[in-house]
Amino acid sequence: MPALTMKETPRPASTPTEKKVEQQIRRRAYELYETRGCENGHDLEDWLQAEIDITGIATRGASA
Repeated sequence: MPALTMKETPRPASTPTEKKVEQQIRRRAYELYETRGCENGHDLEDWLQAEIDITGIATRGASA
């Protein structure tokens, strides 16, 4: 008997609001990068901090 698989549901295209929020996060992450003196190697940290700054929501596992 074949293994059961879950059918993937395609994600709908981003809404204008989602695109706007992502752009704000992108800008904030770049500001954090510049504040650090353009030091490489902190891109994920900057992105996650920018998400918190913009949305006010910490993603699960981000503090680990």
